[in-house]
Amino acid sequence: MLNEIQEKPTRLPKWLRRPIQTDEAYSEVQGLLKKSGLNTVCEDAKCPNRHECWNHGTATIMILGNICTRDCRFCSVAFGKPDALDMEEPERVADAVEKMKLQHVVITSVTRDDLLDGGAEAFALTVKTVRERVPDVTVEVLTPDFWGRRENLYKVLEEGPKVFNHNIETVKRLQRTIRSGATYEKSMKVLRHASEFGDGSMKVKSGIMLGLGETNEEVFQTMEDLYANGVRLLTIGQYMAPTRDHVHTKRFVTPKEFEEFEAVAYKIGFEAVASGPLVRSSYRADGMIQP
Repeated sequence: MLNEIQEKPTRLPKWLRRPIQTDEAYSEVQGLLKKSGLNTVCEDAKCPNRHECWNHGTATIMILGNICTRDCRFCSVAFGKPDALDMEEPERVADAVEKMKLQHVVITSVTRDDLLDGGAEAFALTVKTVRERVPDVTVEVLTPDFWGRRENLYKVLEEGPKVFNHNIETVKRLQRTIRSGATYEKSMKVLRHASEFGDGSMKVKSGIMLGLGETNEEVFQTMEDLYANGVRLLTIGQYMAPTRDHVHTKRFVTPKEFEEFEAVAYKIGFEAVASGPLVRSSYRADGMIQP
């Protein structure tokens, strides 16, 4: 395993190149989402796996608008002043989930620091509406930190998502460089609070990106910290700078290294791990909760 590489890579390695696929099923889902006026993190974050996921009966729908109040240096979602909340959005999300015949839906959002509860009430209403309309679908929430306040978090968890996901994103040393308005400690607290909620049937999940200048030792420590704070599902993927204006990719981690990180994670005790160059936090999300 490489310990750390500081030089900026110049070429995309072959294992990160995949053909663009746009068949009829992809176009149908894309059209339905646009017609519903919904945003997906799949498109806004330029996810390379969206075709595969949509064909697999999963999708990640982004609520609370498509403008974020935080300007994280790794993220391609637009930064600025968000629009007012759309009170009809929960029904439109449920309608899309039903029409797409999804088996598993990930509901995520931009960060809304302009709202007193960080958008928790709107998040909770969306989960409730989806579960009432499509009771057989499993719901995963991928949330911001809600200011780190337990009462905001629990508004969402009381609606019964199957998985709670909040990404730590990177190692402790790089948090200030990469994340805007978030801290390592606050995110760990959110994950711990989630793990303490209810009867323990809800799975707690987090994700980390590699290639930002971290060392392997820092990654191992982050995995240990996540596990100690109740996380049992883990995703590990390659960071790829969306544009030249974002923080540069420091190195490309090889598929073999990702396998080694996965082995370490299972040794720590994680129940399910998705580790690979193209893995994103919602990649094959349904498979991580299968018995």
